[in-house]
Amino acid sequence: MSNSDNLVALSGVPGSPYTRKMVALLRYRRIPYKLILGSRELEGLPKAKVGLLPTFYFLDADGQLQAVTDSTPIIRRLEGMFPERPVRPSNPALAFLDALLEDYGDEWLTKAMFHYRWHYADDIARASAILPSWTRGRVPDDVLKASGTMIAERQIPRLRYVGSNETTWAVIEASYMRFLDAMEAHLRDHAFLLGARPGAGDFGVYGQLTQLALFDPTPMAITAVRARRVFAWTGAVEDLTGLEPTEADWFEPTKLPETLKALLGEVGRVYAPLLIANARAVQSGAEEVKTEIDGQAWVQQPFTYQAKCLMWLREEYGALDAGARAQVDAALAGTGCEVLFA
Repeated sequence: MSNSDNLVALSGVPGSPYTRKMVALLRYRRIPYKLILGSRELEGLPKAKVGLLPTFYFLDADGQLQAVTDSTPIIRRLEGMFPERPVRPSNPALAFLDALLEDYGDEWLTKAMFHYRWHYADDIARASAILPSWTRGRVPDDVLKASGTMIAERQIPRLRYVGSNETTWAVIEASYMRFLDAMEAHLRDHAFLLGARPGAGDFGVYGQLTQLALFDPTPMAITAVRARRVFAWTGAVEDLTGLEPTEADWFEPTKLPETLKALLGEVGRVYAPLLIANARAVQSGAEEVKTEIDGQAWVQQPFTYQAKCLMWLREEYGALDAGARAQVDAALAGTGCEVLFA
């Protein structure tokens, strides 16, 4: 366990999609945890090298508490620590598809989340009012208002890092609409992305939807009208402690439904070309990523972390045996994702 009271400890806030992703995962996996919300409770805890939320606190090999961020490797670490109710499929082909879907949720859907929150006036107003209240609520109103203004002034300029700008915002919004349509169609017949039990990809998508579907007013209104199943699914995934999964609940990798293929098609349509263009820009030291996504121009600052995401996906693909790789290739055929591994 991570500390003396046998609880996995993490710090985060409800307005962080990655915090919500990991709390829901811990609940589903029935892993005892404690979520640290206040700054006072953080006193004496180590600081992470990069200040991201959530931050987990694990014991290292010397028994010292260390601060760890980045939800994907943390999920895999937890799989080793707690073998029951895993979210990584045992089938290697499905596990790879799960990793790809998780990456799409974490790294592409977050563009929609960040864009809607800090692009539209109503969304900026809600975020500015509520986000500081989660951690600084016991202060005078003027201090709370100033905190909200400070958060907005810090976050709005960061739109350029996630790729939301006058050139790209329409691409981001159109992609979110297509995702909603594809996810809604999938949920008509299936409980989760890869069958009747959730994978890491479900929690990656869920994390972003906690904000897009349930908090920020513009995408929340769109989601509730356009994709009622997605709206409801997001609320349900918050606590899956009552679900009793079995190995048979995963899809057969050779019998994937067309609705999953459609979701993978959206990954290939927008996220795959971005990953490739971004990796080239990072490798060449370019100051801008310039490419075309969905037939439209795309320009943003290079993002070193997403170049690492592509590298990790390629490493995982390369580690598959011939049989599993053939199943993955068949699943990705025609989706546009093939270019990632060509």
